[in-house]
Amino acid sequence: MENGTYFYFMLFENLGYTRYGFFSLGFMLYCAIILFNVLIMLAIFLERTLHQPMYILILCLSVNSVFGTAGFFPRVLTDLLSDTHSISLEACVLQCIVIFMYAANEYMILMIMAFDRFVAICKPLRYHNIITPRFLTVSVVINLAYPMILLSVASFLSTKLKMCGNKLFKVYCHNYEVVKLSCEKSIINNVFGLVILITTTIIPLSLILYSYVKIIIICQRSSAQFKSKAFQTCIPHIVVLLNFSIAIISEVTLSRIVNLELPTGLSVFLSLEFLIIPPILNPLVYALNLPDIRKKIICLINPFR
Repeated sequence: MENGTYFYFMLFENLGYTRYGFFSLGFMLYCAIILFNVLIMLAIFLERTLHQPMYILILCLSVNSVFGTAGFFPRVLTDLLSDTHSISLEACVLQCIVIFMYAANEYMILMIMAFDRFVAICKPLRYHNIITPRFLTVSVVINLAYPMILLSVASFLSTKLKMCGNKLFKVYCHNYEVVKLSCEKSIINNVFGLVILITTTIIPLSLILYSYVKIIIICQRSSAQFKSKAFQTCIPHIVVLLNFSIAIISEVTLSRIVNLELPTGLSVFLSLEFLIIPPILNPLVYALNLPDIRKKIICLINPFR
């Protein structure tokens, strides 16, 4: 693929005046996502009592949500108001990296959160020896670096393919959709994509499920008070995990199953669910379910209360 290559988003064609309605809805959603996640970040950052591993990881989720949606919403909102819907190769590669880094980071953070809860509930006496500031820092750095390296390589491999088409039936750049436009056999790209899927989604999800199964087993052997306290801290994480997993499964299914026929509107919504629902739902789940965060957010909104 040579520099100067452009791709065209076909789903923006023939929207007519409905594009202004979609723009208004998208703009309000983006503003809400930024507002809710910034409130979570400020609440945790400004309140010293919240400078604990679980809350730091919640802050990381909010930072990741802002990062991921920044790779999607500004571009799609611009396309909705524009008469031309093309994107350069370089911009397409960058958008692929940002959006799928967001998705990979989300699972990695949820995996660390599950491990944190596992240690806190199953090995409470060793918690401060295992979940140290150094462990948390190293985990977050690896969480950021590993997906970035893999996705950068995947995007680089895609740019080396010879294209036989330039029409994308998505509203954002998707590496697998770009690979499908190639005239050449893309075995290396497909295998590398599978490696990314396994190491950034399937393995973290398996470890998350293992952690929560162990927590449930421990809770069944414990007192009602212990069980109630454990579930109170775990339920928000499980809700966030289920929400994001359903969204990712929808996106992967739509991308990989060629003969799946769905109405265009439903197909677009399901493919965008992981970029829209988790970033707006996550801060609401934590603000409503964790009293310490809720109290600080109320103070930020109404400081004279």
